[in-house]
Amino acid sequence: MRVRTRFAPSPTGFMHIGNLRTALYAYLYAKHNNGDFILRIEDTDRERFVEGAVEVIYSTLQKSGIPHDEGPDKDGGVGPYIQSERKNLYKQYAEELVRRGGAYYCFCDKDRLNGLADENGIRKYDKHCLHLSQEEVQAKLAAGVPYVIRQNIPTEGMTEYEDMVYGTIRVPCADMEDEILLKSDGMPTYNFANVVDDHLMNISHVIRGNEYLSSTPKYNLMYDAFGWERPRYMHLPPIMKDATRKLSKRYGDANFEDFIAKGYLPEAIVNYIALLGWAPKTNDEKMSLQTLIDSFDVDGISKSSSIFDDVKMRWLNAQYLKELPEEEFLRMATPWLEQSQAKGYDYALLAHLLQGRVEILSEIPEKVAFLNQFADFDKELYFHKKLKCDAALAKEILPIAVDVFQTTEPFDNQTLFDAFGAVCEEKGIKKGQLLYCLRAAVTGVPSTPGGATEIAVLLGREEALRRLLFSIEHLSTEA
Repeated sequence: MRVRTRFAPSPTGFMHIGNLRTALYAYLYAKHNNGDFILRIEDTDRERFVEGAVEVIYSTLQKSGIPHDEGPDKDGGVGPYIQSERKNLYKQYAEELVRRGGAYYCFCDKDRLNGLADENGIRKYDKHCLHLSQEEVQAKLAAGVPYVIRQNIPTEGMTEYEDMVYGTIRVPCADMEDEILLKSDGMPTYNFANVVDDHLMNISHVIRGNEYLSSTPKYNLMYDAFGWERPRYMHLPPIMKDATRKLSKRYGDANFEDFIAKGYLPEAIVNYIALLGWAPKTNDEKMSLQTLIDSFDVDGISKSSSIFDDVKMRWLNAQYLKELPEEEFLRMATPWLEQSQAKGYDYALLAHLLQGRVEILSEIPEKVAFLNQFADFDKELYFHKKLKCDAALAKEILPIAVDVFQTTEPFDNQTLFDAFGAVCEEKGIKKGQLLYCLRAAVTGVPSTPGGATEIAVLLGREEALRRLLFSIEHLSTEA
């Protein structure tokens, strides 16, 4: 049997991280087994449809490097791949299910349905219309009485199946309700459409969130009533925001485009979410998409939920940034430099200094803010316990740097660094102390992307000297 998986998102907004992980696992499983990955758009819930959301789905999969083999834009012979374009199919199969006894017409109006609520407001359909005679059903259909088609679930017994992650799942038939399969407008509910579509598209493995664990028996009853082979199921644990709350786009939690906008790399996002609920047999954490494909197996999927860790994801993104070719990092960093205080400075040099010192690209404006925001004096900047530095020491040793700035030729990093090494050795000063105080003096901030001499070169001789003299003057005033 050829492995065929599918990703079937609803176009209701941005691509939530949980949805993207489902797509990723379906893709990884298919490709690990030399199978097909199908994209299907489930747009039957027109009330929740968001204009432009279909384009977001395409864009996210493309940026994530998760290509589909078949879909609305890649016909594999089992389309259409958009549910709203398959409406007539669902009506045809719903009526066939009625003939097979797996469903029935229901003509109950809202008043009757509302009257079924118990003291807690919970309603469960009572199979009233199942007991209508064939003649009564045909008469109502001929008269144009509005109807839905409901699933006919046995009232007794147990239904069970084997999940690839959670093992044997058993649900009493009495716990399930005869839910609507075909609505009065002729559109299917998810409960029905996903079964018909998965069968007609030859889906071999259904991969989705574990919230469907208890619903899957209903789907299996339909497969059985039609005489179709059931697919295999792989249900995935949830991704949690914290110990008690799931990540949810309803509450504005993480979505793919938000992370891109913050300066995360798509491959880092994909790498990180692959590890949210699955672990490779090795201890590797940074893994290319091909490595993920080669390594992915069901045994590595956890039954327990995973907590989304921003710190871990930032760390992983930093590893990807560090390994970029310098010209590629410069290309990615340039838009962030353009909106920062760095205009007029050497972007290539800045990118060189920043590459190993940022975790996400959106940190860049803050990292370089000192370039055009040098005004305030703070003597606490000179304090460093390990180096035994303070403002008094800075006042004593910084004047030495003035002559080095004025006379060093060429004014580049290595020459400056060597010059400071020589003068410190000559005067018996610890080079680490001088360079630490010097960086504070020319930047006015506690940390920068680069050391004192690198920042001095970036600023240029004239500006670096101006800032140094400014700080020396204020150190004297403070004293």
